[in-house]
Amino acid sequence: MIPIKRQIVTDEAMQPVAVIISYADWQQIEALLQAEPSKDNSQRLASYAGSITLSLDPLTYQKQIRDEWN
Repeated sequence: MIPIKRQIVTDEAMQPVAVIISYADWQQIEALLQAEPSKDNSQRLASYAGSITLSLDPLTYQKQIRDEWN
């Protein structure tokens, strides 16, 4: 991890609302983000396809549960 000098901007209630970093640090961050390959989660999700079987239609179940609230 690269060391980043930062200033935290707060509102009147002392809650953090923004961060100020130097432009050089920002360029390093951008370079790291562009160098990282994009992650494709579709392959990982494909392994779960068909692994869940439902005994009831999801919309029917949702209606049934909501009717219990009344």
